[in-house]
Amino acid sequence: MEMTLLLNSTYEPLRVVHWQKAIALLWQGKVEVLEVYDREVHAVSLSVKLPAVMRLLKMVRLKDSHRAVKFSRINIFTRDGYRCQYCHRRFRTEELTFDHVVPIAKGGRKTWENIVTACWRCNNRKSGRTPDEAGMKLKKRPVKPRWSSMITITIGIRNTPESWRDYLYWNMELDADPSEP
Repeated sequence: MEMTLLLNSTYEPLRVVHWQKAIALLWQGKVEVLEVYDREVHAVSLSVKLPAVMRLLKMVRLKDSHRAVKFSRINIFTRDGYRCQYCHRRFRTEELTFDHVVPIAKGGRKTWENIVTACWRCNNRKSGRTPDEAGMKLKKRPVKPRWSSMITITIGIRNTPESWRDYLYWNMELDADPSEP
């Protein structure tokens, strides 16, 4: 079933919710529906089009911790562009792992600054050594990403519904048309 994009009252994307949660928010009078899907939900005496995009009527203030990028495998892959940081080739998710630049056995920690995306081949080649010891070079130094909450929401959504696009990309700079001077 469809998911619903939930926006703050300022139109800032907050999260993606299941359609049932979206209907509950609608019946509670907490949201307005901005976009709908073609599909409908039927009850005994009424039918409602499934909401695609909804906006909260009251502003929700988020703590900074909610805006921080979560330290996760998929976010490491996203930060590194799904590229092995040793051979710089692009891979599918299932062909990737993460690597401790400084191995745990040598005092390395599980932090944004010590974890990089690696293909299985390069990770095995590096083994429990530092890149210098293995004769390998990192393509770029790992850092903690600074993404907006809007971008964080889109991670993992491969086929974003068309009805969401205007709301997800509302403050992103558009690329210039290469044909324009």
